[in-house]
Amino acid sequence: MNAPYSLSGTAKLAGVDAMLAEIAEHFVEHAAVARDDDRVTLTEEHGQAVIAASDGGLSIALSAVSAEALQIYRTMLAEHLYYFARNEPFELHWTNPPPPAVPANLYEGSVVSTAEITPHMLRVIVAVDDVTPFIGGDMHVRFIVPPPGRAPVWPVIGDDGRIVWPSGDDALLVRAYTIRAVDAERNQLAIDFLQHPMPGVDTPGADFAQNAKPGDRVALMGPGSGEVPKAQSILLIGDETALPAIARIAAEVPEGTRLEAIIEVENAAEEQPLPTRGELSVCWLHRADYPQGAETVLANEAIAAIAQSETDRFVWAACEKADIRIIRRVLKERGHERRNMYVAWYWARGITG
Repeated sequence: MNAPYSLSGTAKLAGVDAMLAEIAEHFVEHAAVARDDDRVTLTEEHGQAVIAASDGGLSIALSAVSAEALQIYRTMLAEHLYYFARNEPFELHWTNPPPPAVPANLYEGSVVSTAEITPHMLRVIVAVDDVTPFIGGDMHVRFIVPPPGRAPVWPVIGDDGRIVWPSGDDALLVRAYTIRAVDAERNQLAIDFLQHPMPGVDTPGADFAQNAKPGDRVALMGPGSGEVPKAQSILLIGDETALPAIARIAAEVPEGTRLEAIIEVENAAEEQPLPTRGELSVCWLHRADYPQGAETVLANEAIAAIAQSETDRFVWAACEKADIRIIRRVLKERGHERRNMYVAWYWARGITG
């Protein structure tokens, strides 16, 4: 890899071995990971990170193909390291860091229109100057909305590499969403907002979509994670929160791809057409028909489908946290290779925010 842009840093922490183990465990789904005793190397298309034990802490060496990629890579790593540290003391310092700046992957946009897709799914069309960064590759973005009636104050990258978000009257609404579709000719993006039928789920993103008007200013940060799987056979598992991603995967796979989807929605009115060039079979599960207290129907159907799948089949699953834990455990017990899976929880039952 030709990566002429570089940056070094040091981290002070107590649990060095535990941190290295968590880095290696987490990033295996996002990069090529090599673990060599007290060193972890992460390599992906746009850069590399070498993280090693050093003097009671960590030494970090980053390299990237561009200045923008280096900034994005530094921020991604910094935010993960602080998250992995939990509540333990942790300090991160960089040698000659660049001055604070708006994130290189933040793109300002404005609302064009809204449309009801199903009774519980609302589509917002957003215009940006250039949709090129959102074509192909990863599907997920941070959708950012400024306070009503105020000029937006966008975040900046702080000295430690993390994002510094405005607070007080300038505090932003930030939620993760999937880019459902990209219109390259119009420089427009479609984002589907679930109008949550599930109780106990915080709904600021859904509230924004309901009230959005043409011209409303927004921003998108990303994209990051969740690319369309490159496989001949794919098992898709999800609920309403994953339906935009499932629909985009179906729309973008090449001809001849074999797709099986198990999708849980509230009722038949929430089903959506899933156009594709692949060969698709769909099992729709209707939550409204479940017996009272039934919470693992989707997970049980997923387990049955996994058991009947070949070991090299790509398993893509995104839904409630408890269901994902079950699915991840089954895949691990089965010895399913990590490179053939994407398993992520999009919400947690009984937890808001």
